[in-house]
Amino acid sequence: MDFFHITTDHVTQYVASPTSLPEDGFLWIDVTREDIAPNIEAWRDEIARVTGVTIFDLHLSDVMNLTHSSYFDSTHDYDMVVFRKLALPTNTAAATDLPAPRENKDDTGRIPSALKKLLTHPVTFIVADQLLITVHARDARTINTARAKLLDYRHQSNGSSPRNGRLPASPQEWMLRLLNLMVDQYLDLRQPLTVQIDRWQRALLNPRRPFNDWLALLDARIALRKLDHLCEEQHDALQELRDQLIDTYRETDNDRTKDHLLVRVNDVIEHVGRVLNHARRLESSLESAVQIHFSAMSHRTSEIMRTLTVITALFMPLTLVTGIFGMNFDVMPLLKNKEGFWLTMGGMAVIVVGLLLFFRRKRYLDE
Repeated sequence: MDFFHITTDHVTQYVASPTSLPEDGFLWIDVTREDIAPNIEAWRDEIARVTGVTIFDLHLSDVMNLTHSSYFDSTHDYDMVVFRKLALPTNTAAATDLPAPRENKDDTGRIPSALKKLLTHPVTFIVADQLLITVHARDARTINTARAKLLDYRHQSNGSSPRNGRLPASPQEWMLRLLNLMVDQYLDLRQPLTVQIDRWQRALLNPRRPFNDWLALLDARIALRKLDHLCEEQHDALQELRDQLIDTYRETDNDRTKDHLLVRVNDVIEHVGRVLNHARRLESSLESAVQIHFSAMSHRTSEIMRTLTVITALFMPLTLVTGIFGMNFDVMPLLKNKEGFWLTMGGMAVIVVGLLLFFRRKRYLDE
C-alpha cells in the first residue's frame, strides 16, 4: 500500500503510513488487490485510522470481486466507482470477461488476435473530499505508468509550466485522468479490430475458398457482444458519476474547478461512447458479412440448379426419342432406312437448337 500527498505544485510519497489526511491537497492511496486479499479487514481498519473513512462491508466485497461489472455508488462519506480496464495479455488468471479462444492450426480459423486482448479486470476507486483510494491488480500497467509520471513531476521555479503538465487539483480530477487513460486503451484497439474484421469479411466472401471455421466466428461475435455490454456498463457508471457531480454542486464551490471536472467526465463519457459505437459497427459489419456470405452461397446454388435444369430440359426430348426407337416393334419408320440414323440425329439437333432459342427468348439463360 503506497501513500502519495498531491498538491498543486508537488508530489510526495510517504515512506510510512500517515497519521491523518493532509491539510492541503489530497491523499492518494494506491494498493493492489493481491496485497490486501489475505486480511481485507485489517486493510479497512488501516484506512479508517488514517483517513477517518470506513468502507462498508458490501463495498469491501465489491473491491475483491473480480467479476464485478462497472458501476457507481455513493454514500455520505465517499463515492465508489468500479471500472473494468483492459488486462495485460499475460494476465489470464484475472481475465474473466471473455471466452477462451479456440486454437486452430489454420491461421485463418483462429479468433482475431485483437479480440484476444479484450480481457479485463476491475479497478476500484473510492473518492472523498481529500482522499482517493485505488484498488487494482498487481500488473495494472496503466496505473503504474501514471504513478511513474506523477513521481517524475518537476515544477519549474521560474513560474513556467511544469515539464509533465499540471498536477491534479482534486481526487476527482486524478480519478478522471486515470479513467481517461484506461478508456484510451479501448480506443487503441479500434484499428487492429477493424483490420481483423475486414479479414474475416474477405474470408467469408471468398468464392474460391469455402469458409468452414464457424466456431471461431462465433467466438468473435461473442467477444464483440461482450465489448458492447462492457461499454454500456462503463457509460452508465460514468453517467451516474456525472449526475453525482452536478447534484452535489454547492454555491461555495469554485465554478471553474467544477466546470473542469464536468468537462473531463464528459470527455471520458464521449470516449466510451466512441468505443461503444465502434463495437456495434464492427458487430453489424460481421453480421452483414455473414448474411452476404449466405446470400452468395444461395445465389451460387441457384446458378447451379438453373444450369442443371437447362441440361435436363434439353435432354428430356432426346431421351424420349431414344426411348421410342428402343421399342421392340418389327415395323417402325426409319428403322430400316439407310438415312434413318442421320435423320434422327438431325431431328434431335433441331430440337436442341429450338429449345435453346426458346430459352434465350424467354431470358432463362440470362445471368
